[in-house]
Amino acid sequence: MKRLALSVLALSISAAVMAVDAPSFDTHRLSTDVKTLSSDAFEGRGPATAGETKTIDYLIAQYKAAGLQPGGDLKNGKRTWTQAVPLQRAEITGTPSLSLKVDGKAQVLTQGEQIAVRAAMDGSKAVSITDAPLVFVGYGVKAPERNWDDFKGVDLHGKIAVVLINDPDFETGVGDFGGKAMTYYGRWTYKYEEAARQGAAGVLIVHETEPASYGWATVKNSNTNAMFDIVRDKPSAVHPQVEAWIQRDVAVDLFKHAGLDFEALKKQAQTREFKPVVLKGETFSANYKVDSKVITSHNVVGRIEGSKRPDETVIYSAHWDHLGVGAPDAKGDRIYNGAVDNGTGTAALIELARAFKKAPKSERSIVFLNVTAEEKGLLGSEYYAANPLYPLGKTVGVINLDALDPHGPARNFTISGSAKLDLLDELIATAKKWDLVYSPDPKPEAGHFFRSDHFSFAKRGVPAISFDSGNDWVDGGLAAGKAAEDEYTDKHYHQPSDEWEASWPFTGMARDLQILYTLGSDLANSNTWPNWSKDSEFRAARDASASERK
Repeated sequence: MKRLALSVLALSISAAVMAVDAPSFDTHRLSTDVKTLSSDAFEGRGPATAGETKTIDYLIAQYKAAGLQPGGDLKNGKRTWTQAVPLQRAEITGTPSLSLKVDGKAQVLTQGEQIAVRAAMDGSKAVSITDAPLVFVGYGVKAPERNWDDFKGVDLHGKIAVVLINDPDFETGVGDFGGKAMTYYGRWTYKYEEAARQGAAGVLIVHETEPASYGWATVKNSNTNAMFDIVRDKPSAVHPQVEAWIQRDVAVDLFKHAGLDFEALKKQAQTREFKPVVLKGETFSANYKVDSKVITSHNVVGRIEGSKRPDETVIYSAHWDHLGVGAPDAKGDRIYNGAVDNGTGTAALIELARAFKKAPKSERSIVFLNVTAEEKGLLGSEYYAANPLYPLGKTVGVINLDALDPHGPARNFTISGSAKLDLLDELIATAKKWDLVYSPDPKPEAGHFFRSDHFSFAKRGVPAISFDSGNDWVDGGLAAGKAAEDEYTDKHYHQPSDEWEASWPFTGMARDLQILYTLGSDLANSNTWPNWSKDSEFRAARDASASERK
């Protein structure tokens, strides 16, 4: 019965293809690429590892076989297949010594259990902090345009800031920060950056699953291995020496011993009247060495030159990296294979490249950009956007693919976040040809808009979206789709168990790629320049480059 259902599904997909004249996409080839990229041989595709070398070699081989031209750095007047991305790499050597002192008694904290400390990214070769005072600073937000300051009157030099994750609006759904939808102030990256600007010696972010949108396993696996950042002139300007997360229970206990009520203070922190609170009688100590050095990772870039306006570019992007080799799970598995995240998006780019190369050449150029170090903070896309190989002002749009669903097709689709832009309108119109409807991001509070590589382009004004597979499955409806989402987030996301499965049909991805192909093809064969909505925070940056598009 299962085979019969898949056959019927394949026929319906074929009918839709003929209706809109889109190429078909090979589910077997998609599966093979994901299986290969997420195999143990690729060692979790960590940047600056043997896994990176294998991944880059594989991508280049596929693009060469498809007939693409290299679109990366210029060397001796010719394009290469890669863009070199210099990164600061830092890793804690040995076991860090971490502790809290409560009422004069030391409490040892175990890395990965009560606390997850990131290797210092401020340039330090060693961290030595003894009995630093703890100060609760609410959500750690300083937003003058909202008349909001969680740091009122506090001097954080030599102190550790304790902060909540997400925005002050998260729990109530109403307020000055967009309600449930996360703003950039809610992201952990912002919390660290602002604390550094305030002079804090360190930050302890209190982990809670709902406002973080992921469990402790994700925090541990993402923060206790090698850390990366773009190379900065003054890294301490955006990185405090200690960047860490602590379990909620640890925070609650700390507050209790200081004579404070965690929940009551959280409610206070949701108001602009909140003032920092010292956790009296409690301090934090840390001692560990850091292996810090500059390494070079790589973005992989394939290109099909446009026939009429080659200087105008449509970009398809996806990150090729995952977490590499890290702490073992309960089964002893140390390889974080990253099949869904982002073997699927990487395979999708390869398959899109094959399809475009077989089709008549488009009027505008198309670039297939596989970026590095997304898992380390969108660093490969950030580097490209800061050092574009093709002018951002003449980049028509960016279509990003991250963690697609390898199961059957859905009746809907979504994008990361709730941005308003012409590119989304065009995607919605294109998807209707396949009877797909747009569903707004079901979890805007998770801040997905700031967690995928399109954000690096969006903040510079380039129209950019990150496509997300739908959850209203043709087979099983919303119940089945949501169950699969929840299972993946809970049991596989950023865990060694994110592995290829032989049971995945890839029929949903194949259909979604027809839609994404059509969107990109229409853009590449038009004179249109999509923009952001007039009230978008990214509109001004795009309009500033308008003269380049005349």
